[in-house]
Amino acid sequence: MFSLTQTSTRQREIIEVVLSNGWDYMRGLLTGGKAENPQIPTPEVLRNILVELGPFYVKLGQILSTRPDILPPNYIKALTALQANVPPVSWLEIEGLLRQELPQPIETIFSKINQQPIAAGSIGQIHRATLTNGQEVAIKVQRPGIDKIVDQDITLIKGIAELVSLTEFGQNYDVVKLADEFSQAIKAELDFTKEALYTDKIRKNLSESRWFDPKELVVPQVYWEMTTEKILVLEWLNGKPILQADLSIPPTNKPIEKRTQEITTLLFRAFFQQIYLDGFFHADPHPGNIFYLDDGRIAIIDCGMVGRLDPRTQQILTELLLAIFDLDAQGCTQLTIELSESGKGVSLERLQNDYEQILRKYYDLSLSQFNFSEVVYEILQIARKNKLKVPGNLGLYAKCLANLEGTARQFNPSINLFDEIKPLMADLFRHQLIGDTPLQTSLRTVLDLKSIYLKTPRQVEMLLDRLSSETLQWNLRLQELEPLRRSVDASANRLSFSVVLGSLIMGAAIISTGSQTQQLSLISNVLFAAASLLGMWLIISILRSGRLK
Repeated sequence: MFSLTQTSTRQREIIEVVLSNGWDYMRGLLTGGKAENPQIPTPEVLRNILVELGPFYVKLGQILSTRPDILPPNYIKALTALQANVPPVSWLEIEGLLRQELPQPIETIFSKINQQPIAAGSIGQIHRATLTNGQEVAIKVQRPGIDKIVDQDITLIKGIAELVSLTEFGQNYDVVKLADEFSQAIKAELDFTKEALYTDKIRKNLSESRWFDPKELVVPQVYWEMTTEKILVLEWLNGKPILQADLSIPPTNKPIEKRTQEITTLLFRAFFQQIYLDGFFHADPHPGNIFYLDDGRIAIIDCGMVGRLDPRTQQILTELLLAIFDLDAQGCTQLTIELSESGKGVSLERLQNDYEQILRKYYDLSLSQFNFSEVVYEILQIARKNKLKVPGNLGLYAKCLANLEGTARQFNPSINLFDEIKPLMADLFRHQLIGDTPLQTSLRTVLDLKSIYLKTPRQVEMLLDRLSSETLQWNLRLQELEPLRRSVDASANRLSFSVVLGSLIMGAAIISTGSQTQQLSLISNVLFAAASLLGMWLIISILRSGRLK
């Protein structure tokens, strides 16, 4: 039975919410039922349960929405826009936390703080303030006591994961490891210094670019002297969310359509640089996190959710990008296998058929109608369907592309995705081929070629020598050859036993017909007994193998 004494009060609350929403499987699990045949609630029920359970579970749902390799598309869609229905914390509590966390009295740091939050979320809320030097800032303050609630709920999640891990479902998806990953991700969001580090790194990466003018893009500055684990102080940026902005402000001579296209191109290039060049990217570019500033620049805010890609994964994803636009099912198959942590036991034919099926619906579409992020999601779904384990960060990659493409299509409905990506492809492949240091890469290539040049004559000589002296050996390892070898050995053994059995019977018969003494009769009986035992053993082994027919 599921029992965690340290969280019994919270456990009762969870049971009440689950019962009220009608999730029968989890109700049985929490009240002592068997952990068999897991049944996930419908997307709407799951979303309602997470909202009712509070900020921790809302954040858990938001993280789950980044894992299309685990959940079907309808669940991803339901959880993507999940928001906590939480009232803002009173100013009295916020003020107490500020005084506790800041190294100096707030009166000596801020000349003014707006006591009404401009936004409230599951982890914290944001207040506008003015420093004593006149600089306007945004203060992100953690909800008091949220860390204790998170610790309590993490214990419950891990306890449930241990129960579910006893099932085939839990073993296939390694739910204990998933629970640990989610717990670490949520705990990381409770440390605002991490978000500050992410913000600084993205701002630094985007301050230089060969794809766009960095002066056109802004990431807020972090005020480290006032930032702690529970308080994040950022530069205040005057502007509006991009879908609500008036592009004629500030005054410009450019038509609105041209300005819209320029901003669209800027956003795609900025995020493609983060993903395919920097390997560190803002993973949640929804319309509320992209602002059009009063001075005409574009701002990217809220860098709490980020993704990371190593160079090898970047290279495979770049090739996958090209394979998708070429509608190359075979290429998608091979690249997915390369991305997966283990491709053993996967049917390549079935995997390729799955890709051909999803890509077929794009054959007759124009490039302007092509939904790239949808294909990426479907690729991860196919990997899940074929039990291919792909790195978890690919979920953030897919989420980033989906949000970016969705925002761009709302902002600029006439967007042609291929036109935005095509100019970048050649540069991406060039970067992968020679990197950022062409001279260093060239020197390394020359050294590798020199090594091959020096070793080749000796290796050729050795090969010819072994061919002429008949000492050349080939080491071949064919998949599924070992079971075939065992089957052939077993058949040969049975055939040998049959020959021996027949010989014993014939020998015993010859001796018994011509036996004139008691000794010959005894030998004949022994041979018949041995033949009978071997015959019985042979019949039983054939029957047990199930291959009598």
